[in-house]
Amino acid sequence: MKNRWIPVLLLFILVLSACGNKSTNNMNNSVAKDKKAGTITYQSEFGPVEVPANPKRIVDLFSAPNVIALGGGNIVGVDEWTSMNPRFQEQFKDVEVVSVESLEKIVELDPDLIIVDSSAKNRDKLKEIAPTIAFTWGKLDYLTQHIEIGKLLNKEKEAKKWADDFLERTQAAGEEIRTKIGEDATVSVIENDDKQLYVFGNNMARGTEILYQAMGLKMPEIVKQNAQEPGYYGFSLELVSEFAGDYVVLSKYSDGNLSLFDSSAWNNLPAVKNNRVIEINSKEATYSDPITLEYLLNVFVEGFLRKP
Repeated sequence: MKNRWIPVLLLFILVLSACGNKSTNNMNNSVAKDKKAGTITYQSEFGPVEVPANPKRIVDLFSAPNVIALGGGNIVGVDEWTSMNPRFQEQFKDVEVVSVESLEKIVELDPDLIIVDSSAKNRDKLKEIAPTIAFTWGKLDYLTQHIEIGKLLNKEKEAKKWADDFLERTQAAGEEIRTKIGEDATVSVIENDDKQLYVFGNNMARGTEILYQAMGLKMPEIVKQNAQEPGYYGFSLELVSEFAGDYVVLSKYSDGNLSLFDSSAWNNLPAVKNNRVIEINSKEATYSDPITLEYLLNVFVEGFLRKP
């Protein structure tokens, strides 16, 4: 009598087991789905990389100012050059300064995303610590680069909105400036160091992207010939009259050789004599992120349009 119920009992157990396995599988699938929902696949220039949809601990050795501008996550590690930039010292005063060489320190920071230059050493080792995205500096124009960082941080919409608005405002300012100074007036971006001077092409920060790309201001022909392709060109003080345009944006290092600007070669420039020199702080101007660009746009509008 009891034996007659054994098959029924076994069947009941098998049904319960199957239901339990189904429930467990559904739960596991749900966990995997939730985990997957916490990531996005970013199409980097070196292939797809799965990164956090909302990174919480970023070590950024390439684009920290862009990340700040987007509000794209907490930066826990930054490169020395960025940490020393006067425009960002307040934001990075409590952030650890690291490099691609300081792997142990980066491990201790427990990042969930690492951003570096594609030329950086130890990229393969960094990948073992956290998802690592490498950008090639200068491969993209300054606005597209910001949008790409927006994509990486799951903030493409915000990045594109700023880029479109900034381009519209700079182009409008450029039209106003060209109307005032003349379509043929030339502008040189000159910088000093301890020994010589430099001029820059249209994609070397220091506001060059704004002046030449967005505003459409004219570069002296000799600057175009020598600096456009390599990005910059060094020359001696004796040649400054050849490279200086009708207007000069002076990217000035206060700890560089300031005696250059006491020389007759400099002070006899038409741009100097006619009060057509616009000074910017070199240490604040070597980036092309939204914060730096907004600062430089204001400087240029003031310098070109407000001066007599």
